[in-house]
Amino acid sequence: MASLPAVEDLRLVQAIIRTGAVGTAARELRISQPSASQRLSRLERMCGVKLFERDTRGARPTPAGAELGRRADHILGHLEEVYAATRTAAAGERLVIGTFASLAPILFPVLDADLPDLEIQQQVDHGQFLVERVAEGTMDAAFIAIAEQMTLPRGTVARRVGHDELVLFVPPGARPPGRGKQPLKDRPVAFSTYDRGIEEIHARLIALGAIPRRGVTLSTTVAMARRRAHLALVPRSALATELRPGEHLTPAPFRYRLTLSVVTTPTPPRPLLRHLPQLRTTLNLS
Repeated sequence: MASLPAVEDLRLVQAIIRTGAVGTAARELRISQPSASQRLSRLERMCGVKLFERDTRGARPTPAGAELGRRADHILGHLEEVYAATRTAAAGERLVIGTFASLAPILFPVLDADLPDLEIQQQVDHGQFLVERVAEGTMDAAFIAIAEQMTLPRGTVARRVGHDELVLFVPPGARPPGRGKQPLKDRPVAFSTYDRGIEEIHARLIALGAIPRRGVTLSTTVAMARRRAHLALVPRSALATELRPGEHLTPAPFRYRLTLSVVTTPTPPRPLLRHLPQLRTTLNLS
């Protein structure tokens, strides 16, 4: 059986990716460069693949190295929470709830306001990692939008919170869409979604004549539209609680439905389960 990676190995991978050089990473971690190089070589032998392309310009992660870096971020971030989670658990009832970055600023303030008697420990990660945490028992619930597009780990179940849909966000100064087959012709349109439909949405916007401008998160997409007085295509829930004066939503030029689900073990936290209908209403889901 292959040895498990050590915490020091994972920190080294993180540091090399961050600094772009083995020597700089070694200085940051306060170890010698020969020691860092030997440790990296040993790790590559354990993995059976090259993790970094190294030359006089530095070190660049291979696809395998980049994946190990992502896993290292996830594992070390999880380890850093262990002591805090232990102390919190001793203090009283709490729930560890996770979601993805785009939904976090929408979901967590609602849960914090509507479940004041619970200590909610907030976690943000990719959907795949979130459901793995639920399966391993270190997370009580994960709100994701890709449950129907993935195979859930054994010991987890998904419950539909509600359906969402894409809408056009129209800030002050932005012209509404036109008519005809290309109602968005030559119009920059910021867009974002929280499922795996980015490429499909991009193609459909182009077919409608738009100049798509992808936002990395929902809040970023809305901010792009506000700053330049352009339209934005986002899930309705992205603006369920924060439309400003003069802003409004209008139907998207094509139909696209999303599903927000909560993934738990077969015996979910009762307070959270009881709150799902209210959450559906607050986020304007159907």
